[in-house]
Amino acid sequence: MASVTSPTTLISSSTRAFPAKSYSLPSPSVSFLRTLSSPSSSASLRSAFAQRSSLSSSSRRSFAVKAQTDDLPLVGNKAPDFEAEAVFDQEFIKVKLSEYIGKKYVILFFYPLDFTFVCPTEITAFSDRYAEFEKLNTEVLGVSVDSVFSHLAWVQTDRKSGGLGDLNYPLISDVTKSISKSFGVLIHDQGIALRGLFIIDKEGVIQHSTINNLGIGRSVDETMRTLQALQYIQENPDEVCPAGWKPGEKSMKPDPKLSKEYFSAI
Repeated sequence: MASVTSPTTLISSSTRAFPAKSYSLPSPSVSFLRTLSSPSSSASLRSAFAQRSSLSSSSRRSFAVKAQTDDLPLVGNKAPDFEAEAVFDQEFIKVKLSEYIGKKYVILFFYPLDFTFVCPTEITAFSDRYAEFEKLNTEVLGVSVDSVFSHLAWVQTDRKSGGLGDLNYPLISDVTKSISKSFGVLIHDQGIALRGLFIIDKEGVIQHSTINNLGIGRSVDETMRTLQALQYIQENPDEVCPAGWKPGEKSMKPDPKLSKEYFSAI
């Protein structure tokens, strides 16, 4: 079972209307002006601005975000590891996420419940396209809070009867809800997961995530396109992919001057 948990921060905001007031700002004191004009203070200010400029320049050149470990599971962080039971080829198996590190990319997607309505359309769609993911050295893993026995019964049910039939990838059982919780998709008061999808690279880092509400199915085409874009920029780290990019289309250089080559061609 997943052993990684993440702190949750709740942020609330409100908009308030305040009556307009006029304020008079006090004039700077003489001592304050003298402090600003002193040589040592000027040198300190110049040093601070130089350091800030250096950091700003450095951040502009970085196009890969490294999230803070306290913010798991955000894009740019290591994916929370887990080991759980799953159903594959009508048998019970064990799946450990970290075993794919250094070997394969992973499409990890959560769905609410077995024997429902939108879920089988997504699950079978990923299965029908599995060979395409396999060519991209990518494993697909489905997760819900159902037991392996429920998964097995659903797999053994014909598609025309609302079942799945045989699948080309494992369905993981998250009966403790620890995996859904560690990936931030658990609806606590309902005990089921939102439709979260995560693309994890070969280093075990989450590079993409989407979360849909319960009634909105996901697109296998868009998942495939995003995976291809991710693999392209990892193979070509001096390039980035513009909106809607697909293999064979023109990428761009993340540079004010060099990017004009892309914009001038559209």
